[in-house]
Amino acid sequence: MLKLSRLTDYAAVVMAQIARHPEHPQAAADLAEAVQLPHPTVSKTLKMLVKAGLLESRRGALGGYSLARPASEITTIDIITAIEGPVAMTECSHDDGDCELAATCGVADNWQRVSLGVRTLLGSVTLAHLASPTPIKLPVQLPIQSVSLAADTA
Repeated sequence: MLKLSRLTDYAAVVMAQIARHPEHPQAAADLAEAVQLPHPTVSKTLKMLVKAGLLESRRGALGGYSLARPASEITTIDIITAIEGPVAMTECSHDDGDCELAATCGVADNWQRVSLGVRTLLGSVTLAHLASPTPIKLPVQLPIQSVSLAADTA
């Protein structure tokens, strides 16, 4: 099964909570209580999101965590990448991929197209979309037909 880790899911939940209340920084303990997750898990997630540049943290009485940029400028792929690393369907589907079968497998180009399609879709869904109570309207058809790889232009 292809699925995100729990930590990535929790990261999206925490980020959405912060996005719903962007007017003031939120403490880790308050976030943990609001989203009903263990404080250590929320703290670990927050540190990873700060390291990835998606959140800012401030110390002190008025401190806490806030978005590093508007929710409309943070995408689901940003959140996933912050926790899991690059999004790719197969080893050969990302820049750092190293697959010994890539030259002979016959499906590498199409897996790269699928990975690019998935990344394009995830890049089109923002944190603002996730945080909204309104259901996300996804495209009926993925733009995979228009996906071109660097090999296509060479």
